[in-house]
Amino acid sequence: MTVPHCDQIYIDGCWQASAGCLPSITVINPVTEEVIGSVVAGSATDVRRAVAAARQAFASFSLTSPADRGALLQSILKLMEERFEELAQAISLEMGSAIAFSRASQVPFGIAHVRAAIEVLSDYAFIRQQGTTAIAKEAIGVCGLITPWNWPLYQITAKVAPAIAAGCTIVLKPSEFSPFSAHLFAQIMHDAGTPPGVFNMLSGTGAEVGAAIAAHPDIDMISITGSTRAGVLVAQAAAPTVKRVTQELGGKSPNILLDDADFAQVVPLGVAAAFRNVGQSCSAPTRMLVPSGRLAEVETLAIAAAASMTVGDPLLEDTVLGPLANRSQFDKVQAMIGAGIMEGAKLLCGGPGRPEGVSRGYFARPTIFSEVRPDIRIAQEEIFGPVLCLIPYQDEDDAIRIANDTVYGLGSHVQSGDLDRARRVAARIRAGQVHINHPAWDGFAAFGGYKQSGNGREYGIFGLEEYLETKAILGYFPA
Repeated sequence: MTVPHCDQIYIDGCWQASAGCLPSITVINPVTEEVIGSVVAGSATDVRRAVAAARQAFASFSLTSPADRGALLQSILKLMEERFEELAQAISLEMGSAIAFSRASQVPFGIAHVRAAIEVLSDYAFIRQQGTTAIAKEAIGVCGLITPWNWPLYQITAKVAPAIAAGCTIVLKPSEFSPFSAHLFAQIMHDAGTPPGVFNMLSGTGAEVGAAIAAHPDIDMISITGSTRAGVLVAQAAAPTVKRVTQELGGKSPNILLDDADFAQVVPLGVAAAFRNVGQSCSAPTRMLVPSGRLAEVETLAIAAAASMTVGDPLLEDTVLGPLANRSQFDKVQAMIGAGIMEGAKLLCGGPGRPEGVSRGYFARPTIFSEVRPDIRIAQEEIFGPVLCLIPYQDEDDAIRIANDTVYGLGSHVQSGDLDRARRVAARIRAGQVHINHPAWDGFAAFGGYKQSGNGREYGIFGLEEYLETKAILGYFPA
């Protein structure tokens, strides 16, 4: 497919050339390991131009009515729905997402964030009475949005939609590893009639564009989704200008199987959740905590679940797992599988190297380890690939201790036949989300982390309010 404007950046309502002279960034097909295109590398000079445009546009856009901003979001939604297949194809091409998964999750969930912003905006009270005082919620200002490669559209709309709803203006830096869907989205923003300067997008590296956005004194807020390391660097760069920084970072999410759960049902679902998007999800439940006396039963069920997943060309309809998105991620996953073997975990299936019969591409073998000690690397470090750890526990208290024994606290799961028991366990887990018995995804549920998984929340009303300041106006209402 051909993606337009990949040699340009989007500033102040139009596509234009970069003011810098940095080499373009090549985009690699993760299936063939061949170059399939390139995007322009934006510069710090481009960031300054984009921020100036956003700052100028903020004065008027922040004063628009919620109805007008809702109408803009409706136009964006309509165009995303019309260009659904184009977006799905771009995501599968640029980062290897199986086309069935792109159509079922990557694009629909991205669209859902826009719908959620429209719904929240429709009845949100930007001024609330508190006696004679008005509590006003006002757009925070110019927002720098930094998004990752693993859910390239979904993470963009999770930030752009509430920012627009709030009345903010935007400078977006999508990942240089999966830039095509971002360029298509920028064209949607343009075609939807977004006023000049309200939305700006620069492709480029984190070291150049991301750092310049984080440090710029005229940016009022940074929202970043990425690794914990990247979040720390952004927060450090943002600190001298005391801007708001929200971060959705790494995770090592537990999935506690209580002894009264239906293992035949929840184990295959748990494997599927861990391997969703080839394991490239920050909230993937990659630690399955299992009653020690039933570990052998879970091993059998987990091996069968992994064996049922077709690994192959992401553009084939029956493919479940495509390749990992890029070379660096492939190398990291291979190294972590090797570390699991070296540290004595029991390899049930998968292991190092590509699947049988595959000689190129960033394909990894769906890998499950058992008898994993909670303190070894594969149980503590985020792998971001199709690698699942089965960790035995002695009793409920031990399971909760293991679940919380990590620097992360993003997602978590509890499986039980007793809802009250599951609720009690959920209350003791230190994580931003807990899923009981594999519920449906909820685009309005607050999403974000405890500990080193970040701060702030996204989705629904929680996401909107991250882009708002609170002002108290005393004497606003008569006594």
